[in-house]
Order: sequence, then C-alpha cells, then structure tokens
Amino acid sequence: MSTRSDWRTASRQPVGLAPDPAAVKEAVVQVYGARTIGAKGLFGVHTWVAVKPTEAQQWTVYEVVGWRLRWSPSAVVVHSRPPDARWFGSAPELYADRRGAGVDKLIERIDRAAHAYPYSAEYRVWPGPNSNTFTAWIARAVPELEVDLPATAIGKDYLGSSIVGAAPSGSGLQLSLGGVLGVAVSGVDGFELNVLGLNFGVNQNGLKLPMVGRIGSSSVYPLRRPDLP
Repeated sequence: MSTRSDWRTASRQPVGLAPDPAAVKEAVVQVYGARTIGAKGLFGVHTWVAVKPTEAQQWTVYEVVGWRLRWSPSAVVVHSRPPDARWFGSAPELYADRRGAGVDKLIERIDRAAHAYPYSAEYRVWPGPNSNTFTAWIARAVPELEVDLPATAIGKDYLGSSIVGAAPSGSGLQLSLGGVLGVAVSGVDGFELNVLGLNFGVNQNGLKLPMVGRIGSSSVYPLRRPDLP
C-alpha cells in the first residue's frame, strides 16, 4: 500500500507482472488495480484494463482518470503504457489474466465497451462513477474475463439510475441503490454486501473487507479459455 501524496516524484515504473510483447505473441488481457494517491488510498484503489492483441508490439491501457475533466470532455483514457506500472508509487495487483485463442475477440468487445461508457463526462470519487465504475462496466460487457474486483474498488457497484443489473464481474445479479447500498451474488464475485459504498463479502478467493481489500488467495494465473469463440 502507498498513500504518498507527492505525485510529481512518485514512481511509475513497471513491476514485472505483464509479459513482454516482444516475447509473447499471443493475445493477452489483464486487469489491474493499485491504491490511489494520498489518504484516499487507505480506502480505495484505481483500476484499469490492459490489452495486447496477437502480434502487437505494445500494450494498450483503458482507464478513467478523473482530473482529465479539467481540460477534456471525457475522463476515459486509451493509451499505450506499461500495464503493470506503479500508480504514482503504489504497486499494482493483477485481478485477471486471459490469453490465447479467442482473446482477440474479447479485446474488440473491450474497445467497444470502453467507447460506449455512459459516464465519460462524469467523475465522483464516491460512490461513483469513477475508475472502478469504468472497469466494472467493461467487466459486465465482457463477462468472460471473470474479473473479481476487491472490496477496495469503490464505485464498482454504481449502476447509475438502474437498481438491478449484473454483478461487477458481469455474472450473477446485483441490486444497488446508487452504489451506496446493495447486494451482489455470483460465482465470481461470491456474496457481497455494499453499505455506504464499503464492501463486505466472501468468495472462493477469501474474505472481502473495506480498507483491507481481500484476505485469502490473491494469486492470478494466466487463463486460456477453451470455450472462447
């Protein structure tokens, strides 16, 4: 965890979780998160989605950066950068890794979902929409990613004006009142209770708790899905 507030000098160096495009030719999708800058990092993470199509020589990262709205009409950023770079000093965690046959089609759907994000001109740290709302939006559009976002991904439960929807992983069911109060159940997310934007839950990876994130297994291994089209 890092709560440093000096973003000007904070490290943005990669930590070695992403494969080198020069060495890995197959298509890869990875989903990451890292503690946010300053005191907010005690409670929440910033998340993003990274893709590398087959034979691509660089990674493309999809994320929402709230401060872009100071000069841009959209907070959505699509750019090339190391996907496993530190987020202003905070080391990233890997939440999902999908690669191999069929993943190029998932990347196409990720790109369409990112460009269709309905809250691109809005940003609120709590209860959303924010960077985690964006990542959950993509995960709901591409449930094959099976992204298990941690309790610290505040904003993932934000459904806008809707009350009922898929859980943040894109599977199962979620009931949410503005991202402030709700419940989610799925085979990926497990059972989650959202109280004032704080998440309490349990699934196959362990316990999900506010501030802590997860207690239990957090290891993510590259997954090749034989059922992908």
